[in-house]
Amino acid sequence: MRDYFKYGEIRSYFVDFIADNSEALNDSDFRDELHYHAFNTDYYIIGTYRAKQWLKDKAFDVIGIIKDYEESNFGEVTTDLSSPESVVNMYAYIVGEEIVSEWLELNPLQEEVEE
Repeated sequence: MRDYFKYGEIRSYFVDFIADNSEALNDSDFRDELHYHAFNTDYYIIGTYRAKQWLKDKAFDVIGIIKDYEESNFGEVTTDLSSPESVVNMYAYIVGEEIVSEWLELNPLQEEVEE
């Protein structure tokens, strides 16, 4: 696991998401798209001011992570790096991939066994 900036905070956000959606976790389709539902259907941070406060002095580190991720996965950078809100939300999306992956490893879907 990489030592991500504000990993614990983003993980707490995910834990709250899991608690709020516990019923849906039994649905394999929901679980297959868990990262999408947790980190792509709503904004992690809303507002430029809040995003700037959240980033503090780590903006350039976070932008570097986004650039590496997008170039590696998409061949180009598509996030508006001049928008603090876009930067924070894409960063949460990236860190969220690891958080969801770890959670799924620790919480496998229990298959119903027919006798």
